[in-house]
Amino acid sequence: MVSRTTDDYQRMALAGCVAINEPAFWAGYDRSNEQGFYDYFSLLTGFEPQRAATFGIKHFSWMCINPKEAEDVGLADAVLALIPEFLQKPTVLGIGEIGLNKNSRNELVVLEKHIQLAADHDQLILVHTPHLEDKLKGTRLIVDALKNHSAIRPERVIIDHVEEHTVRVVKDAGMWAGMTLYPESKLTANRAIDIIEMYGTENIWMNSACDWGISDPLAVPKAALEMRRRGHSETQVHKVFYENPAAFMGQCPKFVL
Repeated sequence: MVSRTTDDYQRMALAGCVAINEPAFWAGYDRSNEQGFYDYFSLLTGFEPQRAATFGIKHFSWMCINPKEAEDVGLADAVLALIPEFLQKPTVLGIGEIGLNKNSRNELVVLEKHIQLAADHDQLILVHTPHLEDKLKGTRLIVDALKNHSAIRPERVIIDHVEEHTVRVVKDAGMWAGMTLYPESKLTANRAIDIIEMYGTENIWMNSACDWGISDPLAVPKAALEMRRRGHSETQVHKVFYENPAAFMGQCPKFVL
């Protein structure tokens, strides 16, 4: 929501959305020092829950240095040192969205530091996977890195931005699969529901990823409408669009609706 207007909260409330879960994100520019991240984390845990509450929506967030800014390991270490303070905030669900952007060595180092931080503080993990041709390789690298940490339970990890060629890798690892809906990139509603029909409704959810580009905060309710149009039962729709995200995030005692 750092890149969205208040009108989007109003539209989501009118569409029946009851909660938002916002991962730490790229600000539209690379931040030059850890103070910029501190201010951003303060915005996510202070202002945004208040702005959302105006429309009856609960706002939850996640803490990390986004993989797009993780090439500078020194800066990442400074940001990681800030995060434990924010993990105590009442609306913070865990560590995310960590992961890989270009599958670089430094990104992998910072990913492993985040995983260790999550293990040390018993946190849920939300993972970003790379785009396009880097996605399958990056997803495999991420899954391997998570498996190397014995303290990380796979059912407490959701790997986001899965597509047709990566969803099986994630589900076979016992982790949750997140499908990111965009009008032009990542998944359309039709592709996401195709994946549901191929792989079932267990340990999978959809999200309306909204950012600085062309995106739609109502992508999730529109996908629910498409799922109904295809003849899926209301029980199945409710499971995918409400019960599944509530079950995953409900592993954190702070997530209460």
